[in-house]
Amino acid sequence: MSEQTNETPFRYTAAMAQQIETAWQDRWEEEGTFNAPNPAGPWAEPEKVAARGEKLVVLDMFPYPSGVGLHVGHPLGYIATDVYSRFHRMLGKNVLHALGYDAFGLPAEQYAVQTGQHPRKTTEENMTNMKRQLRRLGLGFDNRRTFATIDDDYYRWTQWIFLQIWDAWYDADAVREDGGKGRARPIRELVEEFESGRRAVIDAEGRGWADLSATERAKVLEGHRLAYTDEAPVNWCPGLGTVLSNEEVTNEGRSERGNFPVFRRNLSQWKMRITAYADRLADDLDGVDWPEKVKLMQRNWIGRSKGARITFPVVTGTGEEDGIDVFTTRPDTIFGATFMVIAPEHPLVAELVPAGGWPKGTKDAWKGADAEAAGSPKEAVAAYQLAASRKGDVERQTEGKDKTGVFTGSWATNPVTAERIPVFVADYVLMGYGTGAIMAVPGQDTRDWEFAEKFDIPIVRTVQPAEGHPDDEPFLGDGVAVNSSNERISLDGLNVADAKAKIIDFLEAQGIGEGTVSYRIRDWLFSRQRYWGEPFPIMFDEDGVAYAVPDDELPLTLPDVPDYSPKTFDPDDAQSSPEPPLSRVPEWVEVEKDLGDGRGPRKFRRETNTMPNWAGSCWYYLRYLDPANHEAFVDPANEAYWLARHDTPVAGAPAGTRDPGGVDLYVGGVEHAVLHLLYARFWHKVLFDLGHVRSEEPFRKYFSQGYIQAYAYTDSRGQYVPAAEVEEHPGGQGAEPTFTWEGRPVNREYGKIGKSLKNSVSPDEMYDAYGADTFRVYEMSMGPLELSKPWEIRAVVGSQRFLQRLWRNVVDEATGELRVVDASLDQALTTQLHQTIAGVREDFEGLRFNTAIAKLIELNNAVTKLDAPPREVVEAMVLMLAPVAPHIAEEMWQRLGHEGGVAYAAFPVSDPAKIVLEQVTCVIQIKGKVRDRVEVSPDISEEELRELALGREKVRAATEGGVRTVIVRAPKLVNVVPL
Repeated sequence: MSEQTNETPFRYTAAMAQQIETAWQDRWEEEGTFNAPNPAGPWAEPEKVAARGEKLVVLDMFPYPSGVGLHVGHPLGYIATDVYSRFHRMLGKNVLHALGYDAFGLPAEQYAVQTGQHPRKTTEENMTNMKRQLRRLGLGFDNRRTFATIDDDYYRWTQWIFLQIWDAWYDADAVREDGGKGRARPIRELVEEFESGRRAVIDAEGRGWADLSATERAKVLEGHRLAYTDEAPVNWCPGLGTVLSNEEVTNEGRSERGNFPVFRRNLSQWKMRITAYADRLADDLDGVDWPEKVKLMQRNWIGRSKGARITFPVVTGTGEEDGIDVFTTRPDTIFGATFMVIAPEHPLVAELVPAGGWPKGTKDAWKGADAEAAGSPKEAVAAYQLAASRKGDVERQTEGKDKTGVFTGSWATNPVTAERIPVFVADYVLMGYGTGAIMAVPGQDTRDWEFAEKFDIPIVRTVQPAEGHPDDEPFLGDGVAVNSSNERISLDGLNVADAKAKIIDFLEAQGIGEGTVSYRIRDWLFSRQRYWGEPFPIMFDEDGVAYAVPDDELPLTLPDVPDYSPKTFDPDDAQSSPEPPLSRVPEWVEVEKDLGDGRGPRKFRRETNTMPNWAGSCWYYLRYLDPANHEAFVDPANEAYWLARHDTPVAGAPAGTRDPGGVDLYVGGVEHAVLHLLYARFWHKVLFDLGHVRSEEPFRKYFSQGYIQAYAYTDSRGQYVPAAEVEEHPGGQGAEPTFTWEGRPVNREYGKIGKSLKNSVSPDEMYDAYGADTFRVYEMSMGPLELSKPWEIRAVVGSQRFLQRLWRNVVDEATGELRVVDASLDQALTTQLHQTIAGVREDFEGLRFNTAIAKLIELNNAVTKLDAPPREVVEAMVLMLAPVAPHIAEEMWQRLGHEGGVAYAAFPVSDPAKIVLEQVTCVIQIKGKVRDRVEVSPDISEEELRELALGREKVRAATEGGVRTVIVRAPKLVNVVPL
């Protein structure tokens, strides 16, 4: 890395870069350079809004303030959105770009458990460090709009939005303004329908709404609310005293933290009725500009599939007749259903298991892993349920051919063959999918085939396999139906589609099934047994009826607690129940209030669970629009302006699709492509239905960025070691190099940069060694933004050299004086300049920053070859560089004599007339002998070519005594005859 010397005191080095960068960052902050005016609300500046061009909202994924700070992989998306935002400001747009902090969550709470330090203190310290690192990067955020989810004024509105959802229901028959059916309505409108009789409520005893008590009415409403409490299967870890998300459970069914057993338990939890929006969440993906792979991920998560719901008659363990409902996408295969499987958590399990011994016809293989110890179905099923409760969903779905299961002791009847078929409990069926029960058709399903083979169950093919298909494998393809007939119906010979239609008609006519649509998505589990999260603004009376905390009492803040840890239990105590930290503050939990309903003061119990950190990240983009507003979560005029619908739908949207509005560009990692984006879309659609926002989608355009990866190293135990301390040893004679850490061999692998892989590189190191602009240029030039790419510290110097060369074209390293001159450009440089402007504009618009930088480097190299850099080209390069390397661009722009900075300077415009796409070589002769050649436009005039030739250095030297004649044959020949 070149350094300043006595001879080159004005060389662009890391030290100079830091001086320039911090000075411009201070100026931007003092002048509020990136503050975006609002049309309404506390920051209303309608004149400025009118003076600027169209609006643009650019959004980054909501960052969590980690204690270890940023690594070099984190800024990739932030730099990209900053380049895009700066470019569009230079195009004259009103750009809103802000960043806040998703500050509730488990890491700070875990640290609080270990140290006793309040999670707020830890989180705020982490935010301070992260703000410092981001400021040093020179990001053009409107810092007035920065907030954190832990700010009281922010989560006041998170709680308020939760209450809007809780106080609403989904009317599937209500007509929306776009003509579609189904939307959220206030719960009071449902009460009015019940009271008027327009909507009937008939309970099991035949009573109507007027006959129900207040508590009974509340329970009816609970069944309609979009936020409600319900028994839900959760991952309960007694050793940690908390419910865990699926991501916190290992494939072995143990806690990622502490390695404790995890059990599936049904516990009372808050849920969001996201399933009511399943169709809209799937269908409305047609209207957004997202990568197709992300749309597919969301559609697969929603899992909409057409099929049939079929009831299989069953005799329970007590001898009573009942039915098991299944959903299948292949009702045409029902003749091949030779057994049934229900999930271990299925509510019918207890009824199906007989009290006595194994029934006649039970095979030993059906009694479970320990057939001798399984003296009865009850013992075997209970043991199997316990074992299954210790497995995660992932493990249950990926066991391969080693299927496990236990016969319940009950038999069902195949409703079309009338044959008796055994009912098993098996963990490869999950309660969260379909009905939690399946009709098993081994001839057409791999998992069912493997189960049937292991448990000696008949296999009947119902689709004719293709010629040459192995006899010992299920057939999964299309074909004609076989073995699918009785005296009432025959499917034999029909293709799959026709067979499906015929059997559904038959099932409906017989009253044993119906065509239906099923969804993979389940209602969103919205409870956490933790401290560091938003308190639910809900109170329960002595009858268990929920009431909203009044709006004027929001935010409901967290109390101090004596211990941040939830109560822990014996790790194997599967029947224990959570006791959240908030339950230990009785003076906060138990309250007495008069709700003004005429019932006087009453005692209430607050909800002691907290919201998941998804809550704060569901709507943060809306608060950026109006964070100083204390009267509303966003002024309607601000939301309508910033998230307005575009005049035309996104490219490729189906005919008739209207633009949904929303954030104009959202950049973030694909790891959030399902849950976060899905949850935010759900909240936004509820707010739209209730009239709080005018846009129908939160994120109109989403761009999925790749990752920056780096080498990581593992020792003989498979544990990661610090990458910075690893030594590389050349292999010699073409052999691969080897690596050691503390003298011991280690293995090298590629992975994401991160704390867990011990391969982090802090941006602070880059600022010190190269400066922020070099770091920015390097990350944007590594490759396409959407692809993952390797971090290579040695390659950063190339970006620094580019900036140094450009700096030298502006500033003399020895004197500090300007080097640019007001000189005209030759045709070649003119063409290259305007081609570069056009290309860089197009690349910036398409987020192709790496190719834009490559074009700038090429143009700068052309200028570097000249003795004196022309001002016209240099100023255009500085302006084009400004979005990527803003600090050095600001400095050069000022040295070039301009006031006001580059943030709102006009981006260069290419003149198509000056782009000569084809050139020809003109031969220049002196007295008939070739002395020079020059590239010219094929349509150059004879006069232009004559002047060009006479201005060439060799011609001027040969004609010092004068010119006798010039013969021009445009565009290929000029012959000059001197005096």
